[in-house]
Amino acid sequence: MILMLMQEGRVTSFLRVSCMASFRLWSLATFLFMVHVHVLASSRSQQQQPEKICLNEQPLHSKTFLSEAFTLGPGDVQNKVYHMEFPTGHIAVRSFFAEVVDELGVPVPLYELYLHHWIVVNIYVNQSEKESFLREGYGERNSPTFIMAGNDGVCPHKELSQIFGLGSETRRTNTSIPSPYGIVVGDPNKIPDEYEELWLLNVHAIDTREVLDRQGCTECRCNLYNVTAEDNGKPLKGYVGGLRCCEDGTHCRLGEGLIKAARRKLFLQYTVKWVEFNECVIPVKVYIFDVTETGNRCQVEYDTPSCPSFGFPRDCIDTRETRVASPQSGEVIYGVAHQHSGGKGASLYGEDGREICTSLPLYGSGTTPGDEAGYVVGMSSCYPKPGSLKIEDKEVLRLQSNYSTNKVHTGVMGLFYLLVASPIHGTSIFKDTNFGTSSKLRQAPYEIANGSRIPTNIVFGIVMVVGVSFIVAFVVAKRNGRALQYEALTS
Repeated sequence: MILMLMQEGRVTSFLRVSCMASFRLWSLATFLFMVHVHVLASSRSQQQQPEKICLNEQPLHSKTFLSEAFTLGPGDVQNKVYHMEFPTGHIAVRSFFAEVVDELGVPVPLYELYLHHWIVVNIYVNQSEKESFLREGYGERNSPTFIMAGNDGVCPHKELSQIFGLGSETRRTNTSIPSPYGIVVGDPNKIPDEYEELWLLNVHAIDTREVLDRQGCTECRCNLYNVTAEDNGKPLKGYVGGLRCCEDGTHCRLGEGLIKAARRKLFLQYTVKWVEFNECVIPVKVYIFDVTETGNRCQVEYDTPSCPSFGFPRDCIDTRETRVASPQSGEVIYGVAHQHSGGKGASLYGEDGREICTSLPLYGSGTTPGDEAGYVVGMSSCYPKPGSLKIEDKEVLRLQSNYSTNKVHTGVMGLFYLLVASPIHGTSIFKDTNFGTSSKLRQAPYEIANGSRIPTNIVFGIVMVVGVSFIVAFVVAKRNGRALQYEALTS
């Protein structure tokens, strides 16, 4: 009995020592945890001071407009520049959708009216000459009357200066820009004194009703338009098709027989979606790359020859490439290519060979507008995960454009439209994301009862400190346990 009481006393002593050790360790762990939380909170506060969590996101506005009317009959070509209506003020555009409609607002199919392209560009007009400019129209670029604003590159002489623009693919190409990004226009800090921002629209459309060769007309084959010389009278040598042969007012050859289709009035109907500019908006730069760029200028168009089949069906591909230096660094937000019929897709690659974006054509298979058989009715768009894809300043990018050469194609294009957001404060514009393969996942917060949220790294700190304290307590207790082990009883 005495031996049992002695053993119980030693056990009680052991438990008292263990509890005291655990209490001290827990107190120390609690103190260390509070220090950890304080330091972490201070560090996060210092790091995040330049970047604000935006709680003032503006509502999305949407408005649909009609261009000036243009009237076309079978074989006629329209390629004019118009002044256009556009939302005013300092805004960030999130989407621009356009299509050709008739007087009743009914969409016109591509096999009746081929939409070669539509492009939209902003300019700064001298206020004292605004009225005369609107009467007389578009003249020499960068004249005393107006200054070309346009996009951010990259053609050497701004041959492709549009902010928005597509072609036959307009109805089924996604052009939306995800929040919080936007194409910022109407910035009073960029508009010169005594100037005003206006918008111009160019619509190039070909009425292919009752023509002799519909594909030849859409590809602007010179022999079908009876064009043999430039505007200045200089002969077209070696130029068999393209923009120079289907200028405004030209006429594509019609088939034999009585012309039944009547002239009709048409419009480009366009819908703009935008938000008012504020601190929530991250501006993007608009770059247009052209596979025909030679370093001196962008040629804009080119021809693809047919490959010999030798009596066997083949799918030959014509591949063109060019390399262009990026104007500056930034995060890729959106990308899409522009190709004509025969296109097989275009890709943009980084200097290290990484794929930035591949855009593929969608061909129609029916008769309804947006699904016209044989026409490019859409191009796939790229939306990289925010913060996941960066291009460096002066990085040499490689653009590749592919076309089928089962037939000859004239006046085709290989353009690439890229939206890039510049980093803010020298870091990623996203708080918890780095570029490239070292990207960190955004830290998902845990919720507690009162609705507050604890960041993952604080929860991780709690687990680590508590875990270490229990491990230390266990080790100490075990060591004391060995010291208090019962000695063998001797008889």
